[in-house]
Amino acid sequence: MRIAFMGTPPFAVPTLAALHAAGHQIVAVYTQPRPAQRGKKVQQSAVHNWAEEHDLPVRTPKSLKSPEAQAEFAALDLDVAVVAAYGLILPQAILSAPREGCLNVHGSILPRWRGAAPVQRAILSGDGETGVTIMQMDAGLDTGAMRLVGRTGVDDKTAGELTDELAAMGAALMVKALSDLHAFLPEAQPDDGVTYAAKIDKSEARLDFLTSAVQVERQVRAFNPMPGAFFELDGERYKLLAAEVVHPTNSIAGATPGVTTDDALTIACNPGAIRATRVQRAGKPAMDAAELLRGRPIPQGTRLA
Repeated sequence: MRIAFMGTPPFAVPTLAALHAAGHQIVAVYTQPRPAQRGKKVQQSAVHNWAEEHDLPVRTPKSLKSPEAQAEFAALDLDVAVVAAYGLILPQAILSAPREGCLNVHGSILPRWRGAAPVQRAILSGDGETGVTIMQMDAGLDTGAMRLVGRTGVDDKTAGELTDELAAMGAALMVKALSDLHAFLPEAQPDDGVTYAAKIDKSEARLDFLTSAVQVERQVRAFNPMPGAFFELDGERYKLLAAEVVHPTNSIAGATPGVTTDDALTIACNPGAIRATRVQRAGKPAMDAAELLRGRPIPQGTRLA
């Protein structure tokens, strides 16, 4: 098929690679430039890098709202556009230009977790299952009809692990959908069960020990690798990369939420407690908690913020 691919972060790369491997004619790759980690210099997105390495033409418009951008897109004479975490709103003129419209790889089982951060919200909410929906895009926010759905358990996966799994699943499902669009006809999303996955605010990554140990452990997984769940001690930020719930429901007698209950970085919550297992100090490599504590003891009774 004659395809334009539209995506930006690493999540989108497996789908682009799968379409390329399947022999589809990718006539243009649309992607957004990404800001560098430090400073204001922009850098190429993961999709941009992959496309260049495979000699695919890349376009990086700041918007698709102008008549010029829409005319350039229409001139591609597309069978379909494939979208995966592109990051720009597609106007109706873009949605309607390809003969088969625009298909999106969305990282949830719609209509649950429409929006920007479905993986993190699924973990934070304690969902037992999530997945990928191949969706026929319309003008709404992830409201389009569904063509294919894949499912997987959330289990104890971090957001990074789950994102990688869903990216691979979405790539396979998109190739399957394009193999015969008439075999996977669009089905309207159900009216019940709609939830919205708001974009993650960095302030959410501060660990809230006034919530339950189960919820704090979900925070740790949901914000690994980015932005990284953290607490502060003596003005220094510590990212908590992994933790285990050691007391899920019962509060420890005499313990105050946010205060360590032993010398092994067990932290009281409300209720329960978690024990840190992997930690990263600011500007330092990640390490096991036991290694951290050998060089920087955190004794029982230490208050963490």
